[in-house]
Amino acid sequence: MFADWYEPGYKAGGPIRSCVNFVEHMKTTYSIFVFTSDRDLNADAPYADIVSDRWINKEENVQLYYCSPGKLNWKNILEQMTHVQADFIYLNSMFSKYFTIFPLLAAKTKDVQGRIFLSPRGMLRASALQFKPLKKKFFLTAFRSLGHGKQIHFIAADDTEMDDVKHFFGRSAEVTKLPNFSGVLAAKPAGVHKEPGQLSMIFVGRIHPIKNLDYLLKLVKDLKANIRITIAGSLEDKNYWDLCGRLITELPKNVLVDYIGEKPNGQLPAIISANHIFVLPTQGENFGHAIAEALSLGRPVLISNQTPWRNLQNEKAGWDLPLDQPELFIKAIEEAAALNQVGYNAFAETAFSFIKKRIEKNNLLDNYKKLFS
Repeated sequence: MFADWYEPGYKAGGPIRSCVNFVEHMKTTYSIFVFTSDRDLNADAPYADIVSDRWINKEENVQLYYCSPGKLNWKNILEQMTHVQADFIYLNSMFSKYFTIFPLLAAKTKDVQGRIFLSPRGMLRASALQFKPLKKKFFLTAFRSLGHGKQIHFIAADDTEMDDVKHFFGRSAEVTKLPNFSGVLAAKPAGVHKEPGQLSMIFVGRIHPIKNLDYLLKLVKDLKANIRITIAGSLEDKNYWDLCGRLITELPKNVLVDYIGEKPNGQLPAIISANHIFVLPTQGENFGHAIAEALSLGRPVLISNQTPWRNLQNEKAGWDLPLDQPELFIKAIEEAAALNQVGYNAFAETAFSFIKKRIEKNNLLDNYKKLFS
């Protein structure tokens, strides 16, 4: 497996969780070698307590190679692939020089065997391609011209991503739809106190236009309930955060906002559980690990309809709403704020039941085993 970032990293968000969850579920069947960088997103120093530039036996069937910047080159990547001689090569990015393009080029040599699989991780969505569009257009053109699309079996997280793959790589592209693995479910979600007229919301995501935090801040400015919004996420776009900051200063006294910065994944369950609902009016998610985690903690979610998490209203697990109808988001927030303890507890229980049933229905482990058979 090639991944730009892996545990103990957390700043890159969902893609790390996708890879970690995959390894956790698949390690009982396969020996997995993870080649990744030795530092977190935008970090200047390597992780503490890890050894760089050699294979580390993390646990039975799982070996990790944390590569330093000095060794992140074609020669070393080819050397490690030749050493491992994997049956399957699993790539987790569309636009990574070292963790996609170099492994693909190495796989064309006689020294490396193995079937190639690639998860675009939402990077082909229109909402993602609008950022740095020229660079990504050049990358996709080069990708196709080198014939890479023909040697890859794509793994799409949902129908939208399947369509995206077919759009960019042709109708004949080999692609299988398989959702990402969720984390391990808690035995029983923790409770939280709820009074009518009060609502605490948790927003977990990068501070970036695609996550649409400003949309949320505009929604709540005219609400009458007492609302607290906790924001957890990396400050990726300072100009965008400046915009959000101005919106925060314009909010009435009944709406409080607390930005707590980026948090390691291990701290998020307690933070999410301390709030009534999870909110993310995103412009597009390939999976949405924070959404899945909130549901698994028994927290209803208020999200856009630009994620794989759909039909939430019918399942009484939350709301998935169109962004061009902000009045529906406002109505949902007002409904959540009006709940008493009994009504909220019932809502929380159905949110937990929803994801539990979904995990059982997907039977992902067997489906991934079939793919790699």
